[in-house]
Amino acid sequence: MKQRVLFIHGAGGYEDDQILATDLRDVLGTAYNVRYPKMPDGTEVERWNEQIANELAASDGRVILVGHSLGGSLLLKYLSEETVEQPVAGLFLLAPPYWGAEGWDVDEYTLQNNVASKLPTELPVFFYHSRADEIVPFAHLALYAGKLPQATIHERDSGGHQFNNDLSEVARDIKRLKQKNS
Repeated sequence: MKQRVLFIHGAGGYEDDQILATDLRDVLGTAYNVRYPKMPDGTEVERWNEQIANELAASDGRVILVGHSLGGSLLLKYLSEETVEQPVAGLFLLAPPYWGAEGWDVDEYTLQNNVASKLPTELPVFFYHSRADEIVPFAHLALYAGKLPQATIHERDSGGHQFNNDLSEVARDIKRLKQKNS
């Protein structure tokens, strides 16, 4: 059975991140089934949560979650605040904005202070961010690292917000995760 990967795009939209999802699918290869749903128009947390819940409910077995930008921050919020029945094998967050007084202050997206304790203890969490990100400040990565000390942090010098449309580093970590759990 193929390993299921759910990729949630950012606020820039489905079309903007399609090349990222396609690259991840291509680099991961045929052992993985990368699902890339179009999220609801707008950025209302409740509507995105409903779509995430539906996608997770449709998954067979453990799922790997990948989220870019807003999609990443909303995946993290969802996993830390909702009851998730579907087992999650790993969480891979690409340039997520940090929401709160220290980052971008939008109450609806802000994580709970104890977010690390709200996630399953065995859940591997990975962050990727480029110093050359022109959308989300690189300093947001350090804010997340402070809140989630168990996370693996990947700092990149180049690639911008779209990682030069190259997710080979993410794919490598996903493959290592699968090998580790085999």
